[in-house]
Amino acid sequence: MNDAEIPRKLIVTKLYSAVLSDTLDAAGYMRQAMRPFVRPLDDSLVLFGRVRTGLYANSYQVEPSKNPYAVEIELIDDLQSGDVPVLACGGPTDRIAPWGELLTTASRVRGAAGCVTDGLVRDVRSIREMAFPVFQGGIGPLDSKGRAEMVARDVPVECAGVRTDPGDWIFGDADGVVIVPKAISNVIFTNALHKVESENLTREELLRGRTLAEVYAKYGVL
Repeated sequence: MNDAEIPRKLIVTKLYSAVLSDTLDAAGYMRQAMRPFVRPLDDSLVLFGRVRTGLYANSYQVEPSKNPYAVEIELIDDLQSGDVPVLACGGPTDRIAPWGELLTTASRVRGAAGCVTDGLVRDVRSIREMAFPVFQGGIGPLDSKGRAEMVARDVPVECAGVRTDPGDWIFGDADGVVIVPKAISNVIFTNALHKVESENLTREELLRGRTLAEVYAKYGVL
């Protein structure tokens, strides 16, 4: 269950990123949508889950005695059902590539709900075949080894222009990615569902021939 105690299926099937963004705007949270360069590998999939964060930094050599994947492995192995790794790489970037097929496989087995990164991803054919929702800041064949490494996990990060904390909620679809802060998730999810009802009524009246001005005056949604 999420903080609002609304069934996950209801959120995934009834809500979408635009209505969540509008609802957050109305609550005074105007910077919750990730920058538009972050796109889904498969825009038919919907991502929803609880944020787990990873912070990346550039590196320029690999110390022989050090495992450059150590913190990354710790995060993936600790994922719980419904978690979404949010990997902050300072993107857009042509250097940092934290995600690929093997991390997808390990995360999927642990019940993770997807991955979001403003860095690069690779192995995209295999990821698409797994139907695992991944939102990325670019595609490239690079390995992160010798270029970047995760330096911290489960800490506050900024990913694609949005501050996010571990435990926040994240929603992604074909329109983009939205972060819902955990402290206000109850009211945001509830209000977003009410807004969807108003939009459905607006659509029905428009299809019956009412003017946009008339239905906007009645329902106040657009």
